[in-house]
Amino acid sequence: MITFNMNDGHVIPSVGYGVYLMSPAEVEAHLPEAIEAGYRHIDTANAYFNEKAVGRVVRRSGIDRGEFFITSKLFPQDYGAEDCGKAIDATLRRLDTDYLDLLLLHQPYGRYTEAWQVMEEAVAAGKVRSIGLSNFNQAKTQEVLDVASVTPAVLQVEIHPYWNQHGMKAFLKDRNVTFEAWYPLGHGDAKLLAEPVFARLAEKYGRTPAQIILRWHLQEGNVVFPKTLNPVHMAENIDIFDFSLTDDEMAEINALPQRAYYDVPEEAPAFVLQHNDWDAQE
Repeated sequence: MITFNMNDGHVIPSVGYGVYLMSPAEVEAHLPEAIEAGYRHIDTANAYFNEKAVGRVVRRSGIDRGEFFITSKLFPQDYGAEDCGKAIDATLRRLDTDYLDLLLLHQPYGRYTEAWQVMEEAVAAGKVRSIGLSNFNQAKTQEVLDVASVTPAVLQVEIHPYWNQHGMKAFLKDRNVTFEAWYPLGHGDAKLLAEPVFARLAEKYGRTPAQIILRWHLQEGNVVFPKTLNPVHMAENIDIFDFSLTDDEMAEINALPQRAYYDVPEEAPAFVLQHNDWDAQE
């Protein structure tokens, strides 16, 4: 596994297993398969309603907690200074762990500057090792930077060859922020996987188009969470460390037309504003 050095001195595995939209039963069925395949980086969130299942799988694996890199995310309902600390403690309890390797603010709405300062306190207390943002644009990221004593280590956003986020990367270049990609394979877009450049490179390197895209991510410096419940694809997605794309091949991929699949709205959607009981999970 290749790791990236974050700006806070910690390292992060470049490929992880995300459990977005997975029920607790699916987590308990498939996360052990991912661990067996060699995954140690797990990405969950309060809003995924499966933290307890992740904690159970990690505990039952028999593998030392220190070998895992576990991420969770806070939702805007808990961003206020009076709620954020309690929400962090509750996340640790659901995951049955003494610390998180990474904690993100999941959505760019509400009292996120207050939450950031509480997250910094959690780092100082040893409850969280690294902190970052998810789905934040330049303006809202700058609002956090303006109050931050600890620079965000990570920004998790939509990234794939159709949306390479080079503008956001340029904005944060001097901060040495690590980028994490959701929709790394284009949200199952058959058109992306069928792009001629990926077919040609897959034939050249004896790989699948998906592996070529994941290798592009790796060389772009992106952490990825390719979603699959298939053990064969789990193994393929982590088998990208023994070949490299050339500079010209990277440039050809980066020349693809750019378009995002999802536009993060400026104002909070209705689902963000509702209150959730994160403990109401199996």
